[in-house]
Amino acid sequence: MVREICKDEKKLKKKSNKANIGDERIVYDLIDTLKAHRHECLGMAANMIGENKQIIAVYVGALIIAMINPRIIDKSEPYETYEGCLSLEGQRKAIRYKRIEVEFEDSHFNKTRHIFTGLTAQIIQHEINHLEGMLI
Repeated sequence: MVREICKDEKKLKKKSNKANIGDERIVYDLIDTLKAHRHECLGMAANMIGENKQIIAVYVGALIIAMINPRIIDKSEPYETYEGCLSLEGQRKAIRYKRIEVEFEDSHFNKTRHIFTGLTAQIIQHEINHLEGMLI
């Protein structure tokens, strides 16, 4: 189900809680909402649809990957950039890394690790910041 985008900074500043198997519906709603905003957005965190859970969804090419309880376990090659966000007005400066390794559970709650680079890595970092209550 496509959900409304949360723009309430007070809610967005809350650190997200660990997700569990009972949160499957949030994963599918997040994916549906991201698809509906494809023309303006490449990734979303659950708090952007009003759910305080550690779930993100990110376009990797034409595919969407859902990441549950993601955490960056390695990063390299920092750079400075500016980013926009559906939940916030304007653009903000951010330090990102060109290469990251992320540990997460997939949409079936199987633990996995992947290395991401370039724009996909940047998007994942932005969405993980959302889960930490950081406004980028």
